[in-house]
Amino acid sequence: MRRNFQIQPELNIVPIEKIHIPTKGRDQLAPIFLALQWIYATPEVNRPIFDLLEQKILPDKSNDRGRPGLDLWQILVLGIVRHARDCDYDELEDLATHHSLVRQFLNLPAIADNDLTNTPNLTYKTISNNVRHITDELLYDINKIVAQHGRNILSKKNEEPIVAKCDTYVVETNVHFPTDINLLWDAARKTIELIVPIAQVHNLPGWRKSKSIATKLKGQMRSLSEAAKKGGANKKQRQQHLARNYLGKANILSMKAKATLGELESLELNPLEILKILQIKHFVQMLDKHIDLIDRRILKGEVIPHAEKIFSLFEPHTQWISKGKAGRPVELGRKLLITTDQNHLILDYQDMDHPDEHPQAHATVARIIQQYGEGSIKSISFDKGFSCKENKTQLEERVDQVIMPKKGQRNATETEEEHQASYIKLRHAHSAIESNINSLEHHGVARSRDKGYHGYTRCTGLGVLAYNLHQIGKGMLRKEEEANRKSARKLARQIDKWAA
Repeated sequence: MRRNFQIQPELNIVPIEKIHIPTKGRDQLAPIFLALQWIYATPEVNRPIFDLLEQKILPDKSNDRGRPGLDLWQILVLGIVRHARDCDYDELEDLATHHSLVRQFLNLPAIADNDLTNTPNLTYKTISNNVRHITDELLYDINKIVAQHGRNILSKKNEEPIVAKCDTYVVETNVHFPTDINLLWDAARKTIELIVPIAQVHNLPGWRKSKSIATKLKGQMRSLSEAAKKGGANKKQRQQHLARNYLGKANILSMKAKATLGELESLELNPLEILKILQIKHFVQMLDKHIDLIDRRILKGEVIPHAEKIFSLFEPHTQWISKGKAGRPVELGRKLLITTDQNHLILDYQDMDHPDEHPQAHATVARIIQQYGEGSIKSISFDKGFSCKENKTQLEERVDQVIMPKKGQRNATETEEEHQASYIKLRHAHSAIESNINSLEHHGVARSRDKGYHGYTRCTGLGVLAYNLHQIGKGMLRKEEEANRKSARKLARQIDKWAA
């Protein structure tokens, strides 16, 4: 049973629209809570958001039967707070239990011991299981609503045209640096870890010395890794000798695992055991794959094509990205494409399956125009990674001014265009997106903490939402400060008038 939010709060609960938010400090939760308060108190914003939450979060569950779970509002707030603080679920549990302002925005008493509601205990597992119901598609739609209404708050004029900036950066996945040597060990380790318990349950022989097998494999992995790093005489021969020993033990493990799988498949198994067997088969397949890669690379001297390589067994969506940055020749993760406006709101974001940037330019503009209407984009700027003649021609049909510096030598027309004052001004303004990216990274989108591709996309969506709410909250604070300054100046003029 889930509700949107608590319609009739308890006597010891402060209504969200009346919560006092301290704004004098520099903690980034304050502007985010101001923006959340604005969402909660503004029907034209909260109504479509709650409609989306109802449709996407467990739509097949009853709203009036069963034991009460977390409200949809509470799930959304917990996900946003986690990325506002760039913390893990353990720290989020502590915030939800002891941070009085966070508890008030969860429609709970400020002091945990004073809770008379039916809210489940906000443990690590309760929070993580509920936040994981949020999908990347849901977050993308919520972000569109928040950005569209946020522009009305931050823009100086009504219906102000969009001055867009578009760029990519790499969101790292939570993986170690991959080599075929340590990936073979990962596959062997997981194979042993999964197959031993199920073999013991069914009294299957062959795994009594599983710890010894793992220890010896790990020792061979370390020896081969050290030999690959260091130099010295006869390095190739020493490396091949160690590789043969390593592959020999890995092959024995592979044959042993396949024999046990054959015995298990002849038994009556429960659904959980069937799922475990599928996982074991996957890691045995990865074990065989990396045995083959090491054999071909070290023993046969082949160059392994990039397409055959896997960069993580646990996060297979990880890509090897080389952007040529100083000090960071390689990044392990996926590119995230973001588009910001002159108010620093992220209007659109997209996970990129392919590292090439230039095919994304036209699709990005099409999504923004679909959201804000034809003619809504006054200008859009890109860096040289998006440079493509076809791109620029297509975009100029829908956007007044396209800033897309050309790679390589320019002709006379292109040189004249790039030396126009308006072009130079917008090209210089494009660098502001680097500041936006840095801020976004501090909202939990530098390195994904969540597991799997869906966890990765959920992480980016919640991070973008937390970032946008932060920008909206800061804009509301600026407007309030400006209004206070105007009032102070008006009062000073009246006092001077009376004194005269």
